[in-house]
Amino acid sequence: MTESYDIVIVGAGPVGLMLSACLLRLGPYNIKHIDQRPGPTEIGRADGIQARTLDVLQNLGLKRAIMSYNPGRIYEVAFWDASKDGTGIRRTGTSRSYPEYIDTRYPFSTIIHQGRIEKIFLDDLKDRRLEIERSWTIAGFRKDPCGEQSDHPLVVDLVSVDGRESSTVRTKYLFGADGARSRVRDLLRVPMLSKDPTMHVWSVIDGVVKSDFPDIQMKTTVRSSKGSAMIIPQGNNRVRIYVQVFPKNGQEPVAFATVPKIQQAANDILAPYKVEWEAVDWHSAYRIGQGFASRYSLDERVFIGGDACHTHSPKAGQGMNYGFLDAHNLAWKLHLVEAGFLRRSILKTYEEERKRAAAKLIEFDATYANLFSSSRPAGENNVAPSSEFVQVFKQNSLLTSGYGVEYPANSLTWPSTTSSTSTTALLPGHSFPTATVTRVIDANPVYLEQEIPFNGSYRIYIFAGKPVLTLKTIFDLAEHLQSKGSIFRRYQRKDIDTSYEGRHNPHSPFFTFSLVFHAPRSNIEIQECLPDYFACYRYHLYADDRELSQRGEAAEENAHVKMGFDVEKGGIVVVRPDGYVGCILELIDGRASALALDRYFEAIVPGSEHDAVAARL
Repeated sequence: MTESYDIVIVGAGPVGLMLSACLLRLGPYNIKHIDQRPGPTEIGRADGIQARTLDVLQNLGLKRAIMSYNPGRIYEVAFWDASKDGTGIRRTGTSRSYPEYIDTRYPFSTIIHQGRIEKIFLDDLKDRRLEIERSWTIAGFRKDPCGEQSDHPLVVDLVSVDGRESSTVRTKYLFGADGARSRVRDLLRVPMLSKDPTMHVWSVIDGVVKSDFPDIQMKTTVRSSKGSAMIIPQGNNRVRIYVQVFPKNGQEPVAFATVPKIQQAANDILAPYKVEWEAVDWHSAYRIGQGFASRYSLDERVFIGGDACHTHSPKAGQGMNYGFLDAHNLAWKLHLVEAGFLRRSILKTYEEERKRAAAKLIEFDATYANLFSSSRPAGENNVAPSSEFVQVFKQNSLLTSGYGVEYPANSLTWPSTTSSTSTTALLPGHSFPTATVTRVIDANPVYLEQEIPFNGSYRIYIFAGKPVLTLKTIFDLAEHLQSKGSIFRRYQRKDIDTSYEGRHNPHSPFFTFSLVFHAPRSNIEIQECLPDYFACYRYHLYADDRELSQRGEAAEENAHVKMGFDVEKGGIVVVRPDGYVGCILELIDGRASALALDRYFEAIVPGSEHDAVAARL
């Protein structure tokens, strides 16, 4: 019998590795993961992790491994232009990487090269007993839903890179994370739609440098009469420098941009300052072109992600980040469909959500790259005015941080209809805001948004206001969540898991509850505030009391107020497994709130009782 898998993943760069890492945290999936390269990336290539991506990686338990490398951290950006007298360059201003209005735990970009990122993922996958099969690629695939293994409807033909071996497997899903020249995309016959026909050529060089340039250890954009450059500090005394180059017609960028030419171009642009390379780790050259695939999927069985479906310049540091979020978005949806908790049609939202996000990024990137790039060789500079370039950078900082992603209203994301939300911090389709609260059971201050790891479950946050006013509502809500027709009763285990290991999902792997009371921790008694239904969530009971420090001084913003809820009445937030807000509900009375939750989930769970029974409880 032909070997069968849950999914075949083509490409073991960061995006493909991210999908495997996500899926193996959600269940014992049988994954065949191949890559045409004989080995992983060792150095260079993508190197920027933005704040929202770091949130996601922390939720996966991978942030500590990243920080163990002591990566570069970019808190500020410097802008340099040609001097007015034409004798060199001058600093024209600086800007914070993330302005104060961006709500993040990490107000910096993290710089760590792709080789290290891949190693972190590969070590993680090895611990989970998944090895990448290298020097293999995909030759073709076809649908065969009526064969002996109809639950694995895709037949995938694989071939070794040298052509000496071949293999045919069956799978439920196929994911192409095989880069801008994606073979999977070609097999799908999906064209790339170009955003901008203008093709600028840039070179890049990584290494250890000695320089008298004042901002060599800061992210810096330089636009001089000799061309444009960007400096990215990588930490540990290493620096990346991007330099625009101008090969003649017909010349390949990589052949033209030799190390001496890149170094000379960098010194020309930075003059009168000098840069000397003590070591060169890596260099390359490439053409900038923005584009996105016309489709991201086929029949909710075949998907593409990362550079296979959207390409842009590396200057804004977004390619790997958006690819990570592609994989993250798809993983939990595949899992909940396979586990029997979501209807299959939900998989259509992968393309709907991620294609829209990519289109918004590409719109910005086309403008940013064109403003940054000169259209003529050195000596004939023709760059946009500095003020326009800096303005575009600042206006799009929310987008480049990752927090500007907004998913459209669909079956997973409902427009807000509550009157209690009067702030922009909490919005449907956006990532759940940061909130520091006190965990009641042990008095520890914790980050509410990180309390539940990425495990595929919906997170339902009940901001319960003042206990003296809302306890009856909370008890009524608990009663109606257990009623015969409730979604939550339908997907509840027969035996509630009250162990410490099961603390996140005592009732079901499909959902978890957290309750946040606006009261001092010392005033919240677990036995009094939690009805029987919620008693098993004692590790997810919190006090919203961080606005005052131990000395009575203002410390942090009240979580209820930040979410836009009345501190006395509270409200409910349904957060998807990927950390994005699904819907916001009022906490009026228990029955109404339970019915509102049921309405949200009834729209996405399988429609028949037979499908519901198939759920993995």
